[in-house]
Amino acid sequence: MLQTEMRNAHSMQLDRMTTLEIVRLMNEENRNSVLAVEKALPEVAEAAELAAEAIAAGHRLVYIGAGTSGRLGVIDAAECPPTFGVSPETVVGIIAGGPARLVRAAENEEDSYEAGAAAVESLEAGDVLVGVSAAGGARYVVGALEAAKARGCKTVALTSNPGTAITKAADVAIVCETGAEVVTGSTRLKAGNSQKFVLNMLSTAAMIRTGKVYENLMINLKPSNEKLRGRVIRITAAILDCGEAEAEKKLEDNGWNIRKAVAREKAL
Repeated sequence: MLQTEMRNAHSMQLDRMTTLEIVRLMNEENRNSVLAVEKALPEVAEAAELAAEAIAAGHRLVYIGAGTSGRLGVIDAAECPPTFGVSPETVVGIIAGGPARLVRAAENEEDSYEAGAAAVESLEAGDVLVGVSAAGGARYVVGALEAAKARGCKTVALTSNPGTAITKAADVAIVCETGAEVVTGSTRLKAGNSQKFVLNMLSTAAMIRTGKVYENLMINLKPSNEKLRGRVIRITAAILDCGEAEAEKKLEDNGWNIRKAVAREKAL
């Protein structure tokens, strides 16, 4: 039996616990998500290097999955343009069944190998595809990985079970063994946590490696709201070691582009 489908010995009396006992147990079990990712860090780094190489060469990092796995990929992709100033086409998330499945689940979408293969028809040689499936056997994801590999893409599998179909279909297999869930089989819990951690790491490390971060500052950040406007000012002030009023003036003179605002004094 898959690890993610086993019953958790610590939650066998879950329905008899107090609310505090339930959330305390969940919090304790969530620590396993972090430990599982830690053990898979070499593979995470390998995948991040593939993503960085692809982005540096003008190619794409693409996530694909069904259900929770697909939603997490779409979320991570959507957050890259405002955070790192990249095109929405640089990091892309694909969910089985299309955008409607972001808000309304349809679990049968993961069973079609052909739909997964069709979903990656736009990928080109040099792109990196990350197939995400907590259980590791979603035929939709297998189809996507095998079709992408045939197109000359590098492929990565992200799962919580070793030796599963997606790990065999990918060039790099990231296996975060989070174990049995508090609610048996509900992989939106610990397995989902580990997926979120890894996807954050993949995109962020790739952006750092391709020059989208200066020191630990988001130098491509777009001031699209009041909070981010203040952050852009503080970032510019930190880089130039000046006051916020001076930083704001330089930004105003340079279209609120951090790189342009600091160009005369800093080579980024």
